[in-house]
Amino acid sequence: MVRPLPIAFVVPLQGPTGIYGASCLACGELAVEQLNAADGVLGRPVELVVVDAGRGPAEVAEDVGALVDAGRVEAVAGWHISAVRQAITRRIGGRVIYAYAAMHEGRDDTPGVFMLGERPLNQLLPAVTWMREQLGVGRWAIVGNDYVFPRVTGATTRLALADTASSIVSETYVPLGTQHFGAVLSELERTECDGVVMLLMGQDAVHFNRQFARHGLDHRLARLSPAVEENTLLGGGAGAHRNLYAAAAYFDSLNTLESHELARSYHARYGPWAPALNAVGESCYEAIWFLARVADLCGSLEIARLGPLTEGHHYDSPRGLLRLAGNLVDQDVYLAAADGLEFEVQERIATAT
Repeated sequence: MVRPLPIAFVVPLQGPTGIYGASCLACGELAVEQLNAADGVLGRPVELVVVDAGRGPAEVAEDVGALVDAGRVEAVAGWHISAVRQAITRRIGGRVIYAYAAMHEGRDDTPGVFMLGERPLNQLLPAVTWMREQLGVGRWAIVGNDYVFPRVTGATTRLALADTASSIVSETYVPLGTQHFGAVLSELERTECDGVVMLLMGQDAVHFNRQFARHGLDHRLARLSPAVEENTLLGGGAGAHRNLYAAAAYFDSLNTLESHELARSYHARYGPWAPALNAVGESCYEAIWFLARVADLCGSLEIARLGPLTEGHHYDSPRGLLRLAGNLVDQDVYLAAADGLEFEVQERIATAT
């Protein structure tokens, strides 16, 4: 009997980011089924060991660490916030390959960590430029959750916009799990800005969007987010998304050959009532397939065997052509406008080089 290849699949099942959980599980399961229908990875059937990333970072990291310590998993993959990633790398960094799927704030040089998601350089900054050129939005207020990704992304954006026609006029950070944004919205009403950069995750973004619309700010201010996706639109309701834009490498409405292939397989597998197919779920699918590509190229998932995975390595995915830049991934990024409960892709704003 062939020994399975177990992968810790670290995705949120509760808390503010739990809204993404069903999409993550469905996309991860689809990737495993497709791999195992062929020859698995290195001739071994893949098994996902699900770890709930919706809990506190230290608790999540300890669970992942215990799995690695016991030899019960041979790699780590999934979507979770950067605070969880940092806790995991402190606990098991350099011991197993870690395919981190979420958008992120920049480099993490921990051996074996691969940062597969979008980052400010190819996501938020091109979107801000597009918003200024196409919509005349130049003065931004940042509203984000208070942890590493929003904080670093906010600081990066502020520095990048210095001496340009755009600027950050205010920054507000609230705890993850915030439900009431009255004070934040009252401050926005007094701030001389044209738009809001939303660095809020999951259910926090749902609450913010609903209250933003009830305050009537959706008529006056544009919103731009690197994290709002199809589940967030469903949670907010059709009336909460006037003048809301999102930047991401994948949308369910993306009209490319590669994205159509994933959508066809996904809906054939799960039917019309499937969890939303979105950037978060796709990134989980992407992370599992990435590990398979590493194994095929290097003949192993051991960190010491990563030599063939060189700078500039290209591969295809539902996002299109992806290119490794060190342990980061360059990819095409798109700007989409919310239309009720759906996104309409407006333009490709960054291209994998």
